[in-house]
Amino acid sequence: MENTRSKGPQALKWALPVAAGVVVAGGSIAAWLMLGNAGTANECPVQQVQAQIVDAAATGELAALSGTGEGRGYADMAFNHASGAPMTVADFAGKALLVNFWASWCVPCREEMPALDAIATEYNSDKFMVLPINLDIGAGGLDKAQAFLDEGQFQNLPLYADNTFAAFERLKREAVAIGLPATLLLDPEGCELAVLQGPAEWHSKDGKAVIDALIGLRG
Repeated sequence: MENTRSKGPQALKWALPVAAGVVVAGGSIAAWLMLGNAGTANECPVQQVQAQIVDAAATGELAALSGTGEGRGYADMAFNHASGAPMTVADFAGKALLVNFWASWCVPCREEMPALDAIATEYNSDKFMVLPINLDIGAGGLDKAQAFLDEGQFQNLPLYADNTFAAFERLKREAVAIGLPATLLLDPEGCELAVLQGPAEWHSKDGKAVIDALIGLRG
C-alpha cells in the first residue's frame, strides 16, 4: 500500500528510519571501528535553496529523505569498477547522481534494488545516473555481489564496489549515514543535496518526483 504520509519536521524524518531499525551486520560494525583513516568530505558551496527544492519534493514513499546542501562534497570518493579499475565520483561529473550504498547481506538493500534498477532504466541519461556502490567486504565479496546482481537480472545496476568500507566509513564520520542501505543525492559536481537513511520505493510517483526535482535544478 502506498504511503501517503506527508513530510514532517526534519528531526522526525531522521527519527523514522532509526526507529524502524537500521540493518547493520556485526562484522560491519567491527569494520567501522577499525577504519580510522578515511578522508573527510570536500567543501562545496552551501546550497540551501536547491536542497529545499529536493526536500519539498520528498513526500509519501520518500518522506524520510532529508535535503541537506550543507557543503559536503564527494567528488574524490573512491571505489572500484568490477574490473578492479579505480574510480571516483568525479568520473561521473556532469550528471546528478543517486549514490546508493548496498551489500548482498543487507535484506532491505536487496529488496530495494529492483526499484533502483527500474529508476535507472527510466532515468539514466547524460543528466542523471543511479550509481550503486557495493560494500561486501572480505574474501569473495565481489563474487557475492555479482551473483546477486546476476540473479536479479538487473539491466542498469553495474557493479561498483568498495570492499575496504572506507567510502561508507567516511559517511559515518561525517554523521551522514549509520547503516545500510543509505543514499546520497549529489549535484553534477558531486556536492551533496540530500540524504536518505534506509530503503525507499524509488520506482513510485514519490520517487520519480524527487528525481525530477533533482534533475530540474539544472534544467
